[in-house]
Amino acid sequence: MKTPSIFNRISMALRVLALLASFAVFCPIPVHAQAAPAPAGEEAKPAAHKKTLMDTIKQGGIVMIPIVICSVFTIYLVVDMYSRLSMKKLAPEDEVAKARQFFLAGDYVNCYQAMKAVPCAFNNCVKYGLSFVGKGKEQTEEALLVEVGRENNRLQNRINYLSVIGVCTPMIGLLGTVVGMMGAFAALGESGAGDTSKLSEHIGEVLVATASGLFIAIPAFMFFYILRNRLAKQIHALEDTVMSLFRNMPYDYFNGLEIGEEVTYAAVPNWIEDGAPAQA
Repeated sequence: MKTPSIFNRISMALRVLALLASFAVFCPIPVHAQAAPAPAGEEAKPAAHKKTLMDTIKQGGIVMIPIVICSVFTIYLVVDMYSRLSMKKLAPEDEVAKARQFFLAGDYVNCYQAMKAVPCAFNNCVKYGLSFVGKGKEQTEEALLVEVGRENNRLQNRINYLSVIGVCTPMIGLLGTVVGMMGAFAALGESGAGDTSKLSEHIGEVLVATASGLFIAIPAFMFFYILRNRLAKQIHALEDTVMSLFRNMPYDYFNGLEIGEEVTYAAVPNWIEDGAPAQA
């Protein structure tokens, strides 16, 4: 069993800290202002209540629940994807060095097994490329590009959730705006323009819901583009690292050989006997 690396421990600590920070932000301890001492001969005025962030969230209404969930998910995605999009994760140095030693020794079968034992983007690409070396240089390089593209898509799909959050949270805030306006008009119809307390409460709900949706959407979109550009840079580095292994591969010695363990489903047509071509 492999001992987790220092980078993995730091990554896990950052994720826990992100979740704890989000909990602390959205569930603060209420703070109340103390009443100032009244001058002689005057009555003491009651202390003004200071709104906490939790009070503001409650004011936003029911739509604040999905908005808070989206905010926590955004923090998690940013921390998680930033750690995933590093060469230490995509192509660990010890795995690259191991593959190079196998290639220098010409031990491609054991190299395939070693790459299969430790899944990561680099090992997946090398393993997939080795399973095609018996089919020639052209098919092997195409297979490597296909596998690199597959790793790119896998990571890009996770980053795309930030784009989904950036699109959905303003819509959720807009829903809260509509609900708050409906409540405001209902209060106005019941008590008239003279009672402004209920009206102001619903207007506050409208503003909090709208602002909260935008407050989450803006950083979500920012980190979406930042992580997407980081992914493109790291995928190019991964492709160069993998391609450098196969640059001088002696394909002539692999003609017809199968290194991988993948099951193939292509066979000689069943109307051909003993592998001989059918006569016209």
